[in-house]
Amino acid sequence: MDDHMMLAAAPVAVIPAHHLMTFLLQLGLLLGLATVLGRLAARFGLPALLGELSAGILIGPSLLAHAAPDLFAWLLPQDAARFHLIDAVGQLGVLLLVGLAGMHLDAGFLRRQGRAAAWISGAGLIIPLVLGVGIGFMVPAELIADGVDPTVFALFMGVALCVSAIPVIAKILTEMRLLHRNIGQLILSTAVIDDVVGWLLLSVVSALATAGARTGQAVMTSIALLVAFVLVALLLGRRAVAVVLRVADRGQGNNTTIAAVTVMFLLSAAVTHAMGFEAILGAFVCGALIGSSPDLKVAKLVPLQTFVAAVLAPIFFATAGLRMDLTELANPVVLVAGIVVLVVAIAGKFAGAYIGARIARRSRWEALALGAGLNSRGVIEVIIAMVGLRLGVLTTASYTVIVLVAVVTSMMAPPLLRFAASRIAPTGEEAVREEFFDALENSDRELMATARETRP
Repeated sequence: MDDHMMLAAAPVAVIPAHHLMTFLLQLGLLLGLATVLGRLAARFGLPALLGELSAGILIGPSLLAHAAPDLFAWLLPQDAARFHLIDAVGQLGVLLLVGLAGMHLDAGFLRRQGRAAAWISGAGLIIPLVLGVGIGFMVPAELIADGVDPTVFALFMGVALCVSAIPVIAKILTEMRLLHRNIGQLILSTAVIDDVVGWLLLSVVSALATAGARTGQAVMTSIALLVAFVLVALLLGRRAVAVVLRVADRGQGNNTTIAAVTVMFLLSAAVTHAMGFEAILGAFVCGALIGSSPDLKVAKLVPLQTFVAAVLAPIFFATAGLRMDLTELANPVVLVAGIVVLVVAIAGKFAGAYIGARIARRSRWEALALGAGLNSRGVIEVIIAMVGLRLGVLTTASYTVIVLVAVVTSMMAPPLLRFAASRIAPTGEEAVREEFFDALENSDRELMATARETRP
């Protein structure tokens, strides 16, 4: 029997029983804690995602590893292969969350407000990028990994401080019922531009850290791939989405449509990931195409949205909390550096978005709301920090500082955003959009009422 035949006949590897039990305990504990702490955070007017992040912090290296090291080692073994299991569930959650958020994007409004979004995004990227690079040159040597060019580290800091987090912003806007508002649409639209440019900048810094002289070629390749993806999405993606939705609509019930939409999210995410961009970018673009399709039956996606919001998204944010180690802040150098970087990050992003909004002739309350919303770095910054750690650009200490910025800026956004949005008068266009977005919730209520009435 040749090697090919032996490979084909080999049994598929299975998860050992003990590993499966630990995996199920991890998911159950993370989801339970995330749900409870998320509801507790919401009671105090904070976004639920902060409670969900806290779930990971409580049973991660920050607390449980020190309070009960044996229990921590048993519950969360540091074997990468086993930890990847729970990471995979979290990644599925964030991809579906971002895809569903993309469906709420009003493409017509984005076209009408393209100039404003460009101004706001441009200033909101350039100012914190310059400030981040500057602070990167001034941090203590202890925060820079051995053998790393200080210029590369400074550029990486600039990229980390200029990004915004689509998953966090989308969840905050959803929880605060601001997605239907023009200001919510503008925040989300600007965050998309920030995210695209941010990943491009990250590719530049990564190339500097690993490819040296090939940096220019890597940048041009990334730009060409991005342009190709957008063109294909606009020219062919709309037609493909329409065909898939029409075929899925012929199936009985909601199952076929839910499966079809999920498949489209995942395949689009796989395409952008293969191109070297973040997978959530593909899911978001796919969601925008689906949301703009006249063939979409919104009510059919109620079960998917409920499951993602109640199960998958909390697991993702809890796993993000597992990556944090707040004990690093006990080091005075790390603590002081963290405070300085945090102040620069908040001031730079807020000032950039505010100035850009005023140039685009937005009111001061709209400018304030944009500054507050775009200041949320969240898990995107955590992901960037993990890239820096993997590339050897960051030390554990500088990684902790960047994660600190992500957490604090996400905590600051909701109260400031709520304060500013309450002073922006609603429009008729927003009322129409709200009716469309509320179809999911209203349909859910009708289905539950019907089930109660028909119950024997």
